[in-house]
Amino acid sequence: MTWKETCPMDERLKFISYYLEGELTISSLCRAFGISRKTGYKFINRYLECGLDGLKDLSRSPHNHPHAVSESVIQTVLEARKRHPTWGPRKLRAWLQNHCSETIFPASSTIGEILTRHGLTVPRRRSRKTPLYNKPFRGCDYPNAVWSADFKGCFLTGDNIRCDPLTISDNYSRYLIRCQAVPATGYFDVRPVFESAFREYGLPWAMRTDNGSPFATTTVGGLSKLSIWWMKLGIIPERIRPGHPEQNGRHERMHRTLKQDTASPPKKNWRLQQRAFDRFLTEYNRERPHEALGLNTPDSRYESASRPYPMILPEITYPDSMIVRSVKFQGDISWKAKHIYLSKTLAGELVGLHQIDDRFWDIYFANIKLAQLDTFELKLKHLPNNYKQND
Repeated sequence: MTWKETCPMDERLKFISYYLEGELTISSLCRAFGISRKTGYKFINRYLECGLDGLKDLSRSPHNHPHAVSESVIQTVLEARKRHPTWGPRKLRAWLQNHCSETIFPASSTIGEILTRHGLTVPRRRSRKTPLYNKPFRGCDYPNAVWSADFKGCFLTGDNIRCDPLTISDNYSRYLIRCQAVPATGYFDVRPVFESAFREYGLPWAMRTDNGSPFATTTVGGLSKLSIWWMKLGIIPERIRPGHPEQNGRHERMHRTLKQDTASPPKKNWRLQQRAFDRFLTEYNRERPHEALGLNTPDSRYESASRPYPMILPEITYPDSMIVRSVKFQGDISWKAKHIYLSKTLAGELVGLHQIDDRFWDIYFANIKLAQLDTFELKLKHLPNNYKQND
């Protein structure tokens, strides 16, 4: 039996009051309160031993915790963390097991809880993810089929100036097209480097990058100002999966050599660092044999692209079966006198809408599907795997 649906403490006080008056037997008193005699005697005894405090609910936690981590183990974990402040729970546990083999340490998750409890962890800021590129990569079967681009990680030169080397290479021949230090990694800082490369070598068919700025954003399709410019030039922007640099392995392998030859240690100033990059580019392309090329040089396998850089940037065109809308300055398009927000990144660009049925329309930029418009609710449905090409 249980106490009635009132405040349990009030019911227990009433029960004890009636008990102290002595007018009712224990059995009749328990029946009146809807509890068992065992429960009644329990609270009578607790009241006699502890007074009113004995009527309060007691903690249900066990008196002993057989699996609790001992204080000595906790201190060992904290000391290890102090010695290695950047290590996570898994690394700490492995290190502790190797250096303190006589002690049994808890699971990595428990070590993580210990660190959190003592304020030794910083919660990660949840970031918006770039939509995945969900199309097979283009084959690297001939020069200029695919170029790769990336930043070789910033570092400080000897005069404490930040250096961000932007690298561009041809995936087929491993030819290093550009290795240029730029003042920042924004669109207006890197576009001149790409434009110079396009003027000198022509246009590739695809550009493979990671998901960072300025190559991609978290907006629909992952498009950035840079990738929109590439698409208007007829270049497909390909993005590797986050955390999978091996998908751009040829370029990453070149970066390792670049670091060894030019930035270990960094040069005294920015100008001398760029000179080192220039010497590396020449040596890498013309003198250094490449094992993947049968010990030939990249220069012997590369030739300029057949598509020249255009004098006037072409506009995106769409089939007659599509309805074309211009993206306004604020990033919205007009539909039935309503404003539907798409992306401010696409401001000033044209998008095409392809009708699926009476309700839904697919929205494209060039041949890439960005989202789906629900014309009944006038809402956009962002695709779970955006950035799909229209075949």
